[in-house]
Amino acid sequence: MLILSLFWAWLAWNCYHPWRGKPEIFGVVSFIFGLLVGELPLHIIVIEFLITIGLIAGGGLYGLLDASAVLIAGASWLALAQFYSQADGARTEVLGAARQILGEDFIDAIPPERRRDIPARPELSELINPFAFKVPGVRRVRNVTYHEQDGRPLKLDIFHQENLPPNAPVLLQIHGGAWVIGNKDQQALPLMGQLASRGWVCVTVQYRLSPGATFPDHIIDCKRALVWVKQHIADYGGDPNFIITTGGSAGGHLSALLALSANEPAFQPGFEAEDTRVQGAVPFYGIYDFTNSLSQRRHKGLEELVGKRVLKCMLSEEPERWQQASPLFHVSDQAPTMLLIHGDGDTLAPVEESHALYKALREIRGVRVGFAELPHAQHAFELWYSRRSLQVIYALEYFLTALHQEHLDQQ
Repeated sequence: MLILSLFWAWLAWNCYHPWRGKPEIFGVVSFIFGLLVGELPLHIIVIEFLITIGLIAGGGLYGLLDASAVLIAGASWLALAQFYSQADGARTEVLGAARQILGEDFIDAIPPERRRDIPARPELSELINPFAFKVPGVRRVRNVTYHEQDGRPLKLDIFHQENLPPNAPVLLQIHGGAWVIGNKDQQALPLMGQLASRGWVCVTVQYRLSPGATFPDHIIDCKRALVWVKQHIADYGGDPNFIITTGGSAGGHLSALLALSANEPAFQPGFEAEDTRVQGAVPFYGIYDFTNSLSQRRHKGLEELVGKRVLKCMLSEEPERWQQASPLFHVSDQAPTMLLIHGDGDTLAPVEESHALYKALREIRGVRVGFAELPHAQHAFELWYSRRSLQVIYALEYFLTALHQEHLDQQ
């Protein structure tokens, strides 16, 4: 029991103090346990409590050491309960970032009937079953081919309300996975389900992965998907003139690059004349500077991955290609509205990546950008329903609804 309770205490400690140093593998371990425990703290408390009760009922605990173990376990439960209670602060951070862009009173500009639809707090049913992604009234159209590359179909899924309201705002989701793994089926489901239930059309995109693909294949596919959306999304009720792109991790990188490199010929071979502008971007915990020009990253693990498997050249060999792949080097006065979201507990993609991009965008006159730095949030924190992820989603819904209303008012 003592060993078990010490492990539980470390789980709680890791939520508050994730590993950021070397060896890098410790950061991966910290991420795995930090994500699981940090986003499901009450579930973990219940499981650990039941294990403890079972050991006590079975007569497996006795003596001073076991009594100390129970006290340690209890302290870890209190720490996790406190961690859970702090998750509501994510809503404040995202709303603060939205106010940087739209002004202090931006919520008042949302029509009352739309404002009332946004939940004030997470539903208990969503918190109890964090993987119940099916949303009533939302249809998912799977595996629509948007392009064929070398005989391979590239596909996307579309989420929309069953009654297909016309001229709905569109969200384009790009999945993460370090450019080498991942798929369109498993990421951002809480966000897309929430927005689709409120009348948005959400599209999640497949793209070629490394090492089979070499950059810029990834962003080319994403831009082809965007072009398909602009040409066909009206058939699903979407408005091709209002598209917001989002994604997490590698998807955060690609969604930021998509937004900042609109109509870049190098990323649109064979479809250079197509308009690839979007009306906004909400990248989550992305890598925005492969070159590490500001020393945002403390270790070389990412450089090894990118050099050997994604770009297939090292920074010292072709620095211009590394810059071309980095959203930070595409910052200009043509940038659309952007709201960056990143947890300061991220052990895979340091929050300094978002600091750098945010600062660069802020320095350009006329560019609208906000940054929500979420206390203690780990990488991939919004993969399932949790108190933190739902608060972020609800705050984002306010922001995106207001941004869409602004678009409607300008027509």
